[in-house]
Amino acid sequence: MFTLDSRLQEDSLVLGDLPLCRLLLSKDANYPWFILVPRRADITEVFELEEADQQQLWVETTALAEALKDAFAADKMNVAALGNVVSQLHMHVIVRRQGDAAWPAPVWGKVPAIGYTQEQIDGIRQQVRALLGESFKGA
Repeated sequence: MFTLDSRLQEDSLVLGDLPLCRLLLSKDANYPWFILVPRRADITEVFELEEADQQQLWVETTALAEALKDAFAADKMNVAALGNVVSQLHMHVIVRRQGDAAWPAPVWGKVPAIGYTQEQIDGIRQQVRALLGESFKGA
């Protein structure tokens, strides 16, 4: 049975679900930072997914990154599956802009996190729903 890692629960907000992945928003408003987590139990690596799920993960990751790049005027999209701290398979999709709080360094631990207001969260939820269409089921 799929359960979201406790660290991901603490550090992010659930936006909703795509066909394979739960879509999260990092609680760091320094960057539009999204996280895709395949809703499969006990998976830590991409290669542990069934082949169809591997393909679906890349479809969802690519669609999200492409939509966010245009919508958030990204200079660069950072897409990564690291898992050194949280072993549950998850894909970071981070909008980067020249001049953001960490540019050009990695975002991890560079500056203290800034929280979102409820109004900002609601706006991002609406924007994501519009960008991803019918395949996205909002929380």
